[in-house]
Amino acid sequence: MSEKTLVGIVMGSASDWDIMKEAAQICKDFGISYEARALSAHRTPVELAAWIADMEARGCQSFIAGAGAAAHLAGVVAASTILPTFGVPIPSKYLKGIDSLLSTVQMPKGIPVPTLAIGESGAANAGLAVIAMLALNDSTLKTKLLAFRASQAEKVRNATLPALQ
Repeated sequence: MSEKTLVGIVMGSASDWDIMKEAAQICKDFGISYEARALSAHRTPVELAAWIADMEARGCQSFIAGAGAAAHLAGVVAASTILPTFGVPIPSKYLKGIDSLLSTVQMPKGIPVPTLAIGESGAANAGLAVIAMLALNDSTLKTKLLAFRASQAEKVRNATLPALQ
């Protein structure tokens, strides 16, 4: 069996990496193993199904799926596994990601896809959501997440506003 990989990050095409690398960076920063792939729900469905099954066999605990436009990727992943699957709408050329958001968030009852914000913030927050979920059973990870949150608060406390001229 291959090495245990806790998080699967998938995007509809390689061009989505500019957004989805934010989720990967969060995993890396917290020391969580991940694998990122570009696989399409529409163009490579057989490969997508095989990858999901392989990830489950390797100990995956959660998926993060980002796609633009029709954005069916997160729904297809969620329908293929009982592992938590978080959706990240990718900004699109014509509708700026509103189409991606609606396609991702409008899952039918019974197949949940928690959906994050459009773009980079959504990808980073998907990573943080997975970290929070994993921290439920990992005290070291919980300590790291609490420290991260404290550093976020400290940045706000230490921020200074420019004086009026």
